[in-house]
Amino acid sequence: MPRAPFITFEGTEGCGKSTQVGRLAARFESLGIKFLVTREPGGTPIGENIRELLQYAPQGQGMFAETELLLFEASRSQLVREVIKPALKSGTCVISDRFFDSTTAYQGAARRLQPAMIDQLNAFAVGDCVPDLTIVLDVDDETARLRMQKPRKPDRMEGEPAEFYQRVREAYRELARRETNRVVLIDGSSPPTVIENMIWELIIDRFPAFTDGLAKTSGAHRSQR
Repeated sequence: MPRAPFITFEGTEGCGKSTQVGRLAARFESLGIKFLVTREPGGTPIGENIRELLQYAPQGQGMFAETELLLFEASRSQLVREVIKPALKSGTCVISDRFFDSTTAYQGAARRLQPAMIDQLNAFAVGDCVPDLTIVLDVDDETARLRMQKPRKPDRMEGEPAEFYQRVREAYRELARRETNRVVLIDGSSPPTVIENMIWELIIDRFPAFTDGLAKTSGAHRSQR
């Protein structure tokens, strides 16, 4: 049996990635696929404390970009070693809501920190733990803003101006152009079920040894929706 894949979801705020993470997890569960869902920042007790500081705690207001970068990398480093690598080693597929590409887009492109430094810190934090497939859900600013207006806990990372998210979006699009073997751009404004099925077909195509025999079952799964 081949190693279970490591799949990450990326995109700007309001792109719908958390919805698709949940749908892929539900599909895996219905098919009896061993999987684990995690998120960034967070995913470990240390990481969840860092997440609170980065996103919600009042003490995080006024945080410098360099501090933000290092906190994200600290959370990631713990997540890789405590959760992701052991899960993959045990044959468990890992689905992560964000990973190091978020730092490339947010702290690199949007915060305008040096790309070479971002690459070095990302590499230091993850070592050889690189996603097999990264799905970027691409939405325009208007769509993202409408989705972000839904009732939700105030998030420091969602309070940036439109120009910030435009830089994030373009950074993700550039990643998809540059890393075609790993990063796939999907129109996040499509209906959720359409996106879900596109992602599943992509996974079957990318990991035939892992998903062998599941294609017919997946069709039955879709028909129930």
